[in-house]
Amino acid sequence: MLSRVRTLCAVVVTGLVCLGLAWQGQSSDAPAPGLLPVLQSAGPRWYRGNLHTHSLWSDGDDFPEMIADWYKRNGYDFLSLTEHNVLAEGDRWINCPDKGTAPIALKKYRDRFGAAWVEERMDKGIRQVRLKPLAEFRSLLEEPGKFLLLAGEEITHAFARAPVHMNAIHLREVIKPVDGGSIAETISVNHRLVAEQARKTGRRLLAFLNHPNFGWAVRAEDLILCDELRFFEVYNGHPSVRNEGDATHPGCEQLWDIALALRLGKHNRSVLYGLATDDSHGYHAWGVGKVNPGRGWIMVRAAYLSPEAILRSIEAGDYYCSTGVRLNEVRTVGEEIQLEIHGEPGVRYRTEFIATLADANLDSTPRLDAKGNPLPVSRQYSKDIGIVVAQSEGLSPRYRRTGKELYVRARVTSDKPHPNPYRKGDVEMAWTQPVVGR
Repeated sequence: MLSRVRTLCAVVVTGLVCLGLAWQGQSSDAPAPGLLPVLQSAGPRWYRGNLHTHSLWSDGDDFPEMIADWYKRNGYDFLSLTEHNVLAEGDRWINCPDKGTAPIALKKYRDRFGAAWVEERMDKGIRQVRLKPLAEFRSLLEEPGKFLLLAGEEITHAFARAPVHMNAIHLREVIKPVDGGSIAETISVNHRLVAEQARKTGRRLLAFLNHPNFGWAVRAEDLILCDELRFFEVYNGHPSVRNEGDATHPGCEQLWDIALALRLGKHNRSVLYGLATDDSHGYHAWGVGKVNPGRGWIMVRAAYLSPEAILRSIEAGDYYCSTGVRLNEVRTVGEEIQLEIHGEPGVRYRTEFIATLADANLDSTPRLDAKGNPLPVSRQYSKDIGIVVAQSEGLSPRYRRTGKELYVRARVTSDKPHPNPYRKGDVEMAWTQPVVGR
């Protein structure tokens, strides 16, 4: 018996020594074994993500795990759940009545994750379900190199009853919105809160302005005057945000061109980048008029899938926006902007290169009502702003800059209908980021 114990000990010690030698043979900065396959396959590639999503933690109608699972199963690489003025953390129970979408959501939740995962209780005769915080459910869904969840918040505020909403991504602490003396100042001071948290925590954070035409709240002049603003939603999949504008209000793309032209050509401010998001709230009824996921997203080119890499690429403008059109390549070689479209059989594409020239008229006049009084909306700007300087029908569109452009961006429009449009007649599109400088 004693000899058997000695033999067993010898085997264990030998194994431990071998493991120790193997470990010592690795450099101190060697990646953990579980991450090695991810890092070995590293290299710039496109990652698909959505940065504007709501769950039952605020005013969405489904559980956060269900929503994250939907995005993961539908080909997304990263997602941020951005609740109104709250982070998904702490202990929270919600009522789940036997009406509306609540019983539908609960049944699907049980079916997908099992009764052991779903925590329920009765309180004064009302069924309640515990909402899992991000820290608890992320391990259920995240996969290195395949799917990433980012903490987020929709900083929800207003100025003079006009909604001013901003998203902040990769937060550690919730941001409590503060007042400003105007729309532009409200945007600025809340951006500064995000920047202060980034400095305090040493984390890379992203802040952007949401749906400027929601409530017709944000004017072109607000986008022009806000020093801190670098990102805004040029497309939002919510059917109530008025991306397209109307006869009195510029659409979001026109707002983008006005802001770019005036920021770069007159006020010496930074470039403004555009984002496409879902702003999804509804997950049980689908179609036009519903607030569904899968309508707009960004494609970010990064070396690997991590918060730092994704946010760093977004900050550099190394991404494009899409509602369905895929781009294999977006690059600038010398003075030439080059796109490679991932063509689908039977689908036609039109690429428009849009610019404002340095000698464009940047003056403006107020928009007037029928009595000649100024309206509290964006001013009227010259048609020189945001003109189409070239078009292409091929899959490899090119544009050679002349040196006369303040910026150049591209819009790709297909003739393929969007599978779940936020309004009738929408087709799949893509937008690249503006290229500036020489």
